[in-house]
Amino acid sequence: MTGHQNEGVSIPQSLFLFSIFYGGMVTIAGVLGAKQVALGPLAVEAGIFPFLLLVGISSGIAELHGRETANRLVRFGFLPLIGAILLALIVLQLPHDKDMYPPAIDAFPVILGQSWRMMLAGIIAYGTSQTLNVWLFDRLRSSTGKYAAVRGVIAAALSQIVDTLLFISISFYGVRPIADLMAGQMLAKVVLSFVLIPFVIAIVVNLGRKLDARGISA
Repeated sequence: MTGHQNEGVSIPQSLFLFSIFYGGMVTIAGVLGAKQVALGPLAVEAGIFPFLLLVGISSGIAELHGRETANRLVRFGFLPLIGAILLALIVLQLPHDKDMYPPAIDAFPVILGQSWRMMLAGIIAYGTSQTLNVWLFDRLRSSTGKYAAVRGVIAAALSQIVDTLLFISISFYGVRPIADLMAGQMLAKVVLSFVLIPFVIAIVVNLGRKLDARGISA
């Protein structure tokens, strides 16, 4: 009788490492978004920092492993995102311990509790903007050539505009005026895209090439 041995799937080390980091940033973005930060004249929710890391990582993966691999990374990102939302909803319904630190009792629902509109908006905005970012990054290759940072900045800025349009419209339309809020968030995200994205892409691509050059797969 002949036995069959399943061979493990070889995954480039850079893809394995950045996929883990990507999943972590997807989940922490919603938590950090509870804080509004002031950056000089700009005001932006702190979730933009992990979100821009997601943008830079997906662009870097597209540069290293191709558009389709980056798109799969984005699609797999729905798993930790939705999983974190569902788990937060369950934990919020559980009774708190009587000895829990009193200020934390009131703060916890504020930080993790979001309306169903905001949760839906986060899922839609994530999928749309990240997919658009990967598409634009790859599409601009023919016009900007090897300059990944230039492609990354353009793709990030445009995808973040779309992200803001979707998230704020779905979350707050009919609840509060959104024009000023939307304009401010767009400006902040575009500026941060120009400042941060080139560095994130450079780190992902350079570190990824060094890891993969070792010839070690996960």
